[in-house]
Amino acid sequence: MTEKGLYIQLYNIHGLIRGKNLELGRDADTGGQTKYVLELAKALCERDDVRKVEIVTRRIEDKDVSEDYSQREEKVNDKLSIVRIRCGGLKYIRKELLWNHLEEFVDKSIKYIKSKEELPDIIHSHYADAGYVCTELTKFFGIPLIHTGHSLGRNKFNNLLKNGLNEEEINKRYKMKKRISAEEGVIFFADRIITSTNQEIKEQYGLYENTNEEKFVVIPPSVGLDRFYPYNEKREWDDEERKIRDHIRDELWRFFTNLNKPLILSLCRPEKRKNISGLIEAFGEDKELQKKANLAIFAGIRKDITQMPDIEREVLTEMLLLLDKYNLYGKMAIPKRHDVEDEVPELYRVAAETRGVFVNSAFNEPFGLTLIEAAASGLPVVATDDGGPRDILSNLDNGVLVNVSESKNIAEGIHKILDDENKWEKYSRNGIERVEKFYSWKAHADRYVEVIKEVLEENKEEPKTFISTGKKLLNYDKFMIFDIDDTLLGNKEAADRLKEFIKHNSHKVGFGVATGRTIDSARKVLMENDFILPDLIISSVGSEIYYRNKEDYVFSTGWAAHISQGWKREQIVNALSNFEFLEYQEEDTQRDFKVSYYIDDAETNYQKVVDELIQYKIKANCIISHKNYLDILPARASKGRAVRYIAYRWNLLHNNILVAGDSGNDEDMLTGELLGIIVGNHGDELNKLKGRRRIYFANADRSDGIIEGIEYYNFLGKE
Repeated sequence: MTEKGLYIQLYNIHGLIRGKNLELGRDADTGGQTKYVLELAKALCERDDVRKVEIVTRRIEDKDVSEDYSQREEKVNDKLSIVRIRCGGLKYIRKELLWNHLEEFVDKSIKYIKSKEELPDIIHSHYADAGYVCTELTKFFGIPLIHTGHSLGRNKFNNLLKNGLNEEEINKRYKMKKRISAEEGVIFFADRIITSTNQEIKEQYGLYENTNEEKFVVIPPSVGLDRFYPYNEKREWDDEERKIRDHIRDELWRFFTNLNKPLILSLCRPEKRKNISGLIEAFGEDKELQKKANLAIFAGIRKDITQMPDIEREVLTEMLLLLDKYNLYGKMAIPKRHDVEDEVPELYRVAAETRGVFVNSAFNEPFGLTLIEAAASGLPVVATDDGGPRDILSNLDNGVLVNVSESKNIAEGIHKILDDENKWEKYSRNGIERVEKFYSWKAHADRYVEVIKEVLEENKEEPKTFISTGKKLLNYDKFMIFDIDDTLLGNKEAADRLKEFIKHNSHKVGFGVATGRTIDSARKVLMENDFILPDLIISSVGSEIYYRNKEDYVFSTGWAAHISQGWKREQIVNALSNFEFLEYQEEDTQRDFKVSYYIDDAETNYQKVVDELIQYKIKANCIISHKNYLDILPARASKGRAVRYIAYRWNLLHNNILVAGDSGNDEDMLTGELLGIIVGNHGDELNKLKGRRRIYFANADRSDGIIEGIEYYNFLGKE
């Protein structure tokens, strides 16, 4: 933190987010999370000790969405900008399809941070995809990391199983394995995890192996009281506000035969866990409730249900079928749009004026921001007896909790409030009076900055590693870095052809190797095969970097310092000493930043090693090679991270670096924004990368495959 104040980056990757008029409910990815991130950013900007805030998200150019999302940088106010980074093409796609493109987001985020020539004081990831990205960034830069899950994969997985989906369907549709793995990673590496409730820590994060309760801090989301003001507060309306109110009334009149009844209001995304069908069944089964009230459900924004994603289409279709089943025409409204941001606060006030209620009928609710919005507007609530609503109603006493698994319970809760005028007044007044104390953005931002300063104080003893981008160590604009065994070497004639190719272009292109061998072993095998000594050697599976100095090599102390944070070599050896399936390798393979073992039945025993290290709270990178070798490195070390470090340090563009490999331990070097070549004799474990952007599968083996890939990319340009 500089004397001028904090620099904070908030990562919110998958949803459509802009500085005004959020499209809340447009789809399953544009819910309360995007609103929370924007409101948090704006609240932080109000503080004198905050200098700059950036929301980092995905750039989208798609005729089906607003041009606003194509701006590379949107200036929201003097302190706040929304930075958009291209990832996975430019089309807007649902978040589950982004997982294979997140390495690209990591690479481009590194490039963006480098271009600013200063590191943020803190990075804050929102949801699992941003958690994965920020985990990689904190490994690379050493920036302290805060995470907010918003919803969690294990909890969703269990609920989907209960709803009848099988494990294969869940993984196919939601990419749940990748999500849960990313969540385990960010839980492990984050300095703090912010939750909305204590229940979230115990019942949801408690399902994860890496959970450490010392990391958690409860800071409930908040509401903008300038927009969500009480229904009975006298204000002068301008023309725009009158237009919004008239539009809402006109929209409801299209559905209701009698508008002069209390309004039961629900606002949510069309997801199964929101249990919209339970609310409709409660209303449809209760003739008395139909006589005394109308029901309005605003379930996102839609144009044509048949063109919507599967889950949303299923939920919306079920809503229409239930409306018809119970013959709720004239009593129930399912409007197609509420895309004006200011319509949402007005909806609550309109419902409150009718002496109605707000209903959250979700099966599980991590928080429930809509309950706070309703409270601020003076609208009593009926809410699911789960998660956030328990805390909210305990603080505000503005409604009743019900077990939503039985639809009749929802109806009974609504009756209790509508039938008792004194109770309605009490709940309305309590919500208005108490919401500022518990859920204002000022209180939220105060606690949030306290947490940041605690984290920065804890990290003071281990200063952040900022990789110097000053003088270039080598005078190259382009670089080629290849694995040695079975990639560069293995066919003498092919290696000789590549050797001549490298020599011919050595005046303009640098040459390096990335190998599991030690530095001495790498030099020895290259010399035995009469190959050129490279300009740099990434050795010991990425745990060491050496730069060539005439015929010698200089150890990179900068890389060593970068990966050393949190490394506990002795503790690792002790922790794994009792595993009979591990055999400590020969001393000449061991390094300061690498512990190497032979491992029996790696497919079964690998996870036991990982679990043991987690048990001892050891952060490390475990790599299996050729099904029989286990290397344990610092969390920041790998071939791929070493290459990206070099790119950053020498100011090389990622598309000016060409890498080649043949096996699984080359995977993180081959994915992302570098130009990757997988040689023809590659292992089966790399087949999953087929079709990936910037990865070329050569037909030829070993060095001939490298030459083929160089020509495919036209890496050297036409002469």
